[in-house]
Amino acid sequence: MLRPSLGQSLRKSLRPSFSLWRRLRQCLVLALSLGLCLVPHQALAADEPQIIEVADSESLRMALASAPNDAEIRLLPGRYLGRFEVDQPLTLRGEPGAVLDAQGAGSALVVSASGVTLTRLTIRNWGRDLYEKDAAIRLLPGANEVTIVANELSGPGFGIYASEVSDLKLKDNQIEGEAEAFLLDRGDGIHLLKVNYPHVSGNRIKTVRDGIYLESGVGSRVYGNHLSELQYGLHYMYTKQDEAMDNLACRVSGGYALMNSEGIRLVFNRVREAKEFGVLLNLTHDAEIQANQIEATQMPNSVAGDLFSEGKGLFVYGAKRNQISGNYIAGNQIGIAMALGGEDNLVYQNQFLANATQVRYVGETRVEWSLQGRGNYWSDYRGWDLDGDGIGDGQHLPNDSLDRLFWLYPEAKFLMESPLVKLLKWLDNQLQGEHSVGVVDSHPVMAPPPLIGPAAWEAL
Repeated sequence: MLRPSLGQSLRKSLRPSFSLWRRLRQCLVLALSLGLCLVPHQALAADEPQIIEVADSESLRMALASAPNDAEIRLLPGRYLGRFEVDQPLTLRGEPGAVLDAQGAGSALVVSASGVTLTRLTIRNWGRDLYEKDAAIRLLPGANEVTIVANELSGPGFGIYASEVSDLKLKDNQIEGEAEAFLLDRGDGIHLLKVNYPHVSGNRIKTVRDGIYLESGVGSRVYGNHLSELQYGLHYMYTKQDEAMDNLACRVSGGYALMNSEGIRLVFNRVREAKEFGVLLNLTHDAEIQANQIEATQMPNSVAGDLFSEGKGLFVYGAKRNQISGNYIAGNQIGIAMALGGEDNLVYQNQFLANATQVRYVGETRVEWSLQGRGNYWSDYRGWDLDGDGIGDGQHLPNDSLDRLFWLYPEAKFLMESPLVKLLKWLDNQLQGEHSVGVVDSHPVMAPPPLIGPAAWEAL
C-alpha cells in the first residue's frame, strides 16, 4: 500500500485553514461594504436639523433663545400665551391643537431673522392697534427669505405685516379678521410695505380691510388667492412689475385696485358681487388687464347718472398706455367707466354683456376701441355682418348722444327700451360717422369669443 507523499499530507492538513480564511475574507469584504454604505447616511444624519419639542410658553421662549441655527421647534398641543420673538434662522412648526394666544396685545410672533419658516401654526387674539402694526406675524426690516405656509390666523389687527424685506413666500394660509368690527378699523390680511419679489399664493382671506395690500414694492407674484367680505381684494400702491393671476374676489367693495403703479399684469382673475368696482386703474400706466371675469358690480342705493355712486365693472381714471383685452364684463351697473384723461389705452376683444350702462365716458374726445380690425363684443349691438367675416359692417357707439342725454336726465331712463328710442339710437349711430364724440368701436365683433380661464378657478 502506497503511503501519501509529504505534499499531499500538507495540502490535506491546510484545507480547513484555507476554508476558514475564505470565510473570514468574505466577512471582511461585507463589513467594509456595509461601512462604506453607512458613511453617507451617518453624515446625512449628522446634517439633519435638530428637533426640539416644547409644551408650554416658557419652554417655547427658552427654545427660541437657545436653539441652534436651522433647528426645528415643534409646538405640542396646548396654549402658548403671550408674544414671542424669532431672531435666528429656524423652523417653527405647530402640531394639531397647539395655539399661540397673544392675549389681545401687540404682535403674537415677531421675526427679525432671515431664513425663517413658520408652518402649521394657529394664532389667535393678537392686538388691534393699527398704528403700532399689531399683527399675528410681523416681519421686521431685514427678515428676508421668510416662508410662511399653511397657518391659521384669526384676530384683529393685521394678519401678516412685513416691511423692507425681500423674497417672501406666503402660501396656503387662512386669515380671518373681525367681521363685527367697522371695515376701516380692521387690519389688512397681508400688508407688504417696500417688499420686493414676494410670492403670495393659495391664501384664503376674509373679513379684513384689504385682502392683500402692496405698497412701494417691485416684482410681486400673487396667484390663486381667495378674497372675500372685505374692502379691496388686491390693492397696489406705487408698485412696479407685478403679476396677479387666478385670484377670486367676491362680496367686496372693490376687487382689484391698481393705484399709481406701473407695469402690472392682471390676468385670469375673477371678481363678482363687488360694490364700487371690479377693477380700478387709477393713475396706473403700462398695465395688462387681460382675460379677467368681472360680474355683478352693484352699488346699493346708487343714484342713477352719478358716476361715483354706481357700480363699475372696470374704472379707468387718469390711467394711460394700458392694454385692456379679452375680459368678460357682465351684469354691472356700468360696464366700463373712463374719466380724467384715460383715453390713451387699448381696449379690444372684450365682452360687454347686459350691463345696465355699457360704457360711461366723461370727455369730449373721439376714442377708438378696436385694434387691427377687431373690436369688442357688445350684447346691445344692432348692426349686421353681410360679408360674414365675423365683424359688424357698421360702427358701434356704446355711449351716443341719447345716452348722454339720459345721464343728464336719469328720470327718463325708463324710455331707453322703447322702440322709438332704439330707432333714434340706430339713426344717430349711422349719421354720426367720423365726427362722433366719445367711445367708438369701428369693428364690433358679432359673436362673443370663447371664454377662457385656468382650471384653478374651479378650485376657488
